[in-house]
Amino acid sequence: MKVSVGGPLKLVFRPWVEGLENVPAEGPAILASNHLSFSDSFFLPAVLDRKVTFIAKAEYFTTPGVKGRLTAAFFKGVGQLPVDRSGVRGAGEAAIKSGIEVIERGELFGIYPEGTRSPDGRLYRGKPGGLARVALATGAPVIPVAMIDTEKIQPPGKVVPKLMRPGIRIGKPLDFSRYRGMEHDRFVLRAVTDEVMYEIMKLSGQEYVDIYATAAKRQIAEAAKAEKEAAKAAKAALAQAEKEQAQKEKEQAQKDNEQAPMDKDQAQIEKEQRADQ
Repeated sequence: MKVSVGGPLKLVFRPWVEGLENVPAEGPAILASNHLSFSDSFFLPAVLDRKVTFIAKAEYFTTPGVKGRLTAAFFKGVGQLPVDRSGVRGAGEAAIKSGIEVIERGELFGIYPEGTRSPDGRLYRGKPGGLARVALATGAPVIPVAMIDTEKIQPPGKVVPKLMRPGIRIGKPLDFSRYRGMEHDRFVLRAVTDEVMYEIMKLSGQEYVDIYATAAKRQIAEAAKAEKEAAKAAKAALAQAEKEQAQKEKEQAQKDNEQAPMDKDQAQIEKEQRADQ
């Protein structure tokens, strides 16, 4: 995949990279990145010599049929790790366990602290579960990463990418070994996550929003739904007004038609009276 996917990506899009020296040549590390586009998981590994293992929902690996097998092969090839979300605590615990296993093998573990893609290009609050718990449980350094302009290349819902140069800024490793063994302290988890997000914000230059991206997506969806319903209501009101106006015009036309013979008779009477005079 480094050759078949990474090579063409670098050749076609020519991504620029800063801070490549901050990724260790060997040994475990956690790459914590902002998440702007589906293509983030391809551009970051493409510019690194080492393999980066990300987590992905297990459905990508278990879908039946030819398409399912091809999808599974692709995600395995680019270093995605299946996470079974059917457990009691779902994807969170599965992701943490998978991340720890990757680190214990001495490899690079990639994670998006926001938990999902940014809906509008801004940086959202990091979730304190996966990133901080893996870091504190293993003592592995956390390397902040900023993806630049990847959302412009392939926005959500777009299949054909736009040809332009994305950027990748890699920050200096963050050491949280002082908190080792405190992975169940929610205040420590929050502090570690916020520190990482602050470094990502400095690298990316994004506006920071202190809510979760999932909540922002829900708000955007609700706002879009409300706008759609308002537009529908306005359209219905306009149609009703036009219908009522048409009915009034029809009734007025009927009155005019009924009045016309009477006006004609009256005009004839007045004409005859003038003739008599």
